Amino acid sequence: MSEISTKTLINKLDGIEKRYNELSELMAKPDIATDFEQIKTLSQEQSSIEDLVNKYREYSAVTQSLEETRQMLDDTSDEEMAELTKEEIESLKKRGESLLHEIKVALLPKDPADKKDVIVEIRAGAGGEEAGLFAADLYRAYSRYAISRRWTVELINSNESGIGGFKEIVFEIKGKGAYSRLKYESGVHRVQRVPSTESSGRLHTSTATVAVLPEAEEVDIEINPDDLRIDTFRSSGAGGQHVNKTSSAIRITHIPTGIVSTCQDERSQLKNKTKAMAVLRSRMLAIEQQKQQDKTTSQRRSQVGTADRSEKIRTYNFPQDRVSDHRIGLTLHNLPGILEGDLDQLIDAVATAEQARHLEESLT
Repeated sequence: MSEISTKTLINKLDGIEKRYNELSELMAKPDIATDFEQIKTLSQEQSSIEDLVNKYREYSAVTQSLEETRQMLDDTSDEEMAELTKEEIESLKKRGESLLHEIKVALLPKDPADKKDVIVEIRAGAGGEEAGLFAADLYRAYSRYAISRRWTVELINSNESGIGGFKEIVFEIKGKGAYSRLKYESGVHRVQRVPSTESSGRLHTSTATVAVLPEAEEVDIEINPDDLRIDTFRSSGAGGQHVNKTSSAIRITHIPTGIVSTCQDERSQLKNKTKAMAVLRSRMLAIEQQKQQDKTTSQRRSQVGTADRSEKIRTYNFPQDRVSDHRIGLTLHNLPGILEGDLDQLIDAVATAEQARHLEESLT
């Protein structure tokens, strides 16, 4: 996380501790102590900040001890005592830094979607067939990243291009914390490389868009069945003779919004319908979340961007073995590894910048 003014942080924590103490005094008043509903409300508020207040109090005690120990070092002339005092100072400094980090994390607003599974949609952008190949590269990178974290990957729908790429591919990743990690991947990804079909060796620039949607449950968003048009059709692509015999593929259209969701990966029409509905719910939830975000943030743009799919977030330059994340100005030289799923360094850096921004907002 970026450096936040210690004075600003302490002022914020002082205010939280003051409120904690006020709540204790309120609950001790006779007229409130007998009011069950009011006691419940005040108790819940106090409980929500209790851990943070305890960490702050420990941090204050460590800071006080550090000042006193430094004064002891200044006052002593005994070499052996001085060495012991220096060791104590280092130990207190480390504990103080650890507590400060825990406090900053505790101050961060919680994203309720972080624990959800995700639906990832990758679409080829500008660049023709090369864009489709790049979309396939991204799909492989995310799939291998998921496997490295013991998550599962399930294909929902794909539209292949003629040379092994994808015009569009939609898949689900299930696993603990999947959305908390992959949400930073939404946006336009750009690749610069010489295509294998380019005889003159000319550098080609292509793009693909990535959308990462938290998987929505039925309780997250209500869909009126009367607003849906459900069509069945025969699957295309891999699948052998079965593909041409049954109309197992499903296309669901949400009539009021025009949102269309398709699934043809499963042989079962019911399974395809279930997956298509999951995608539809997630897309509609994402639209509602974006409306809410636009309403609360007005026209302000953050350091790491808005995760809008129209925004270029990253460039993959093959000749220079370079991957650059434009949101935070980070450049890495491990392009083959990144496309094989080694994404943690990139994701960690963007997540840290985003956490710092949220912390700064919470303090101001």
